Amino acid sequence: MPQWFETTMILENSLEVWVRALLVALVIWLALKLLPRWLRALARRLAPKLKDETVSAAMPAEIINGILERVRGHFQIAAALYAGTSALTLPGAVHNFFRIVFIFSAAAQLAVWVIFIVEKYFERAMRARGEPSPAETMELRWVSVVVRVLVWVMAMILALDNVGVDVTALLTGLGVGGIAVALALQSVMSDIFSSLAIVVDKPFVTGDFLIIGDMLGTVEVVGLKTTRIRSLSGEQLIFTNTDLVNSRIRNYGKMAERRVVFNFGVVYQTPADKLEAVTGVVREIVESQGAVRFDRAHFKQFADSSLEFEVVYYVLSPDYNQYMNVQQAINLELFRRLEEMEVEFAYPTRTVHLASELRAAGGGEALKAS
Repeated sequence: MPQWFETTMILENSLEVWVRALLVALVIWLALKLLPRWLRALARRLAPKLKDETVSAAMPAEIINGILERVRGHFQIAAALYAGTSALTLPGAVHNFFRIVFIFSAAAQLAVWVIFIVEKYFERAMRARGEPSPAETMELRWVSVVVRVLVWVMAMILALDNVGVDVTALLTGLGVGGIAVALALQSVMSDIFSSLAIVVDKPFVTGDFLIIGDMLGTVEVVGLKTTRIRSLSGEQLIFTNTDLVNSRIRNYGKMAERRVVFNFGVVYQTPADKLEAVTGVVREIVESQGAVRFDRAHFKQFADSSLEFEVVYYVLSPDYNQYMNVQQAINLELFRRLEEMEVEFAYPTRTVHLASELRAAGGGEALKAS
């Protein structure tokens, strides 16, 4: 190596030292850049063999491959610069700067890996029970948010502790400041905790049909502060999570079957034998429908202008369209059968009887008009 290589000084370091430092940084950067790619290619070649093993054997391979895919560029550069500058004679502030950059970059890289591993574990645990339901998907989303917040906070605390910050005093200050912030954001925090209550308790999930007071619709999104519901007329209804938690909600998404009660009336002129046969006819009609369970049919009462019947049955599905199809079929068939029996449906009527004694010659007659 030429003599001038050793004698030429740049910032108190010879040119030879600078070249060595550059080579160290380059080797570290290339190693962190190329080694994960080589290991991922190796994992892909071994994947067919792992598929023949147990599922538990394939899981570490999936985790390792995911970890290698998530080696961030900022970590590669920070590690290379820190390793390269460590071989140089530089002011303490410069060395400390590259050290701090590396520590925070390493903490961020560690946070990315931990978040991936925890989320993958929960996702795999849910999929082991079958295709995730909307409730499980919402729960996984919440777990992901909580895990990300906790891991990033712990990673930053760890990094600050390693760069010499008094973490105990910092946490104490954050606690006092957190109380002040919580008081200022009381309504927001209330909605966030209500969102957590919805996720944990699952009074409803995405896709459920809800009635809240006089408003109704299908749940689209359960967010941190608000829940969005799509109404039947098409507009989006937005509720704060606190309002929903404190409301009385009718959740048709949890309905396993639908109880149906309907009434009809026939005229008072209906003969007793035909009146008695009506309940049997109704039972036949209801039981002839698919996916229903007949409960009862009774001659309920003597109404003002009709002899009233009450019918109860169950549609073995929560689907509203199916219920309406069944009810329509029952109504049409009931109309036909009563028409065949010559039994008339009643409608509101009033009969008035007028009596007047005629004093005309020939005696009194009663005239009745109706």
